[in-house]
Amino acid sequence: MDARRAAEMAVRSSYGRLVAYLASRTRDLAAAEDALGDAFLSALKTWPETGVPKNPESWLVVAARNRLIDGARRNRVQENVLETLKLSSLRTDGSALARSQPESPDNPEFFPDDRLKLLFICAHPAIDATIHTPLMLQTVLGLNAAQIASAFLVAPATMSQRLVRAKAKIRDAGIAFELPQVDELPGRLAAVLEAIYAAYTHAWEMVDGGDPRHRGLAEDGIWLARLCVQLVPQAPEARGLLALMLYCEARRDARRSAEGAYIPLAQQDTRLWARPMLDEAERELTHAATLKQLGRFQLEAAIQSLHAQRAVTQQVDWETLALLYAGLIQLSPTLGARVSYAAAIAEAKGLEQGLVYLKTLPSEVVRNYQPYWALKAHLLQQLEHKSEAQQAYSRAIGLTEDVKVREFLLHQLHEF
Repeated sequence: MDARRAAEMAVRSSYGRLVAYLASRTRDLAAAEDALGDAFLSALKTWPETGVPKNPESWLVVAARNRLIDGARRNRVQENVLETLKLSSLRTDGSALARSQPESPDNPEFFPDDRLKLLFICAHPAIDATIHTPLMLQTVLGLNAAQIASAFLVAPATMSQRLVRAKAKIRDAGIAFELPQVDELPGRLAAVLEAIYAAYTHAWEMVDGGDPRHRGLAEDGIWLARLCVQLVPQAPEARGLLALMLYCEARRDARRSAEGAYIPLAQQDTRLWARPMLDEAERELTHAATLKQLGRFQLEAAIQSLHAQRAVTQQVDWETLALLYAGLIQLSPTLGARVSYAAAIAEAKGLEQGLVYLKTLPSEVVRNYQPYWALKAHLLQQLEHKSEAQQAYSRAIGLTEDVKVREFLLHQLHEF
């Protein structure tokens, strides 16, 4: 692997953990990002001459830490930060960046992971609530503006401008980079859970396996959800989110054929689903229900639980599924939930009913929403509306980024 490729992969796979590691010690998010950027540029210059280091991640964080130390010396401020950076040694095996286990749950300032700490900090109430999740996705979880924009159905330039403004406000308003108090955690938890789920969803949607970071991001999402449950054990939505992701992750090995082709949920071999994950998901969802505070993630997990029952019953209770989606829309009327409701209605009450509901969705909202066009094409195909189905398939294919999903849709189109 050439030096540039090695540097790019190190940053892409570890950006969030590196920023969190540095920011948690400097208490300056912008400075941590700048220092990591400088370290990356230094790697691009140095590695072609000296060779790729044995542990690229450790090299980058040491270079960034040295840059921060130099900056602190020049500014002659934050003497405690300078001492913290000097004392925070990083062993050559990079274990200081590894996932850490809890040391003492009785410590009110205890956070078991630097990234989780930074997620809660980014959920500061002085920051516009609408930018909490995008800020976390970029700063902590390493997604770029285009990827975040896709999740929020806005233009990349628009999302980039929002993120720049948010960081400028943090800097100009002097928003403190401080851990919230224990009693502040529940108020920030919802934003943190949203970011974790958005990151997991981004990884989940990439089924072609072309970028190994996608699998790592999915695993990190589950890890962070587990830590949220541990940190706020009486929060039902934390358990609901963990259950939701476990249900999905249990199906990972069934999503592709031996040849790598995409397999939709309804056609998956349930024998390939991971039973231990499904059992754990059921336990978490059951525990969440005992806390008697229904939320979005619990409803989404309940929907996945119904799908999981197919492993036992060999069928899906579409009427109950439609009812759950109707409840989800009441709590969280996202475009994804509404499109999924149309799919459930089509199965429970007939293809025409599903299509009628799809047509109620505003055209300007669904124009570039791939799942809408894929479902519409499927329903039109089943109803033998050939010309309209072909147009919808063409639209869905044009909006599909994943190679394997595109191949699946092309195959469906050519079946006419």
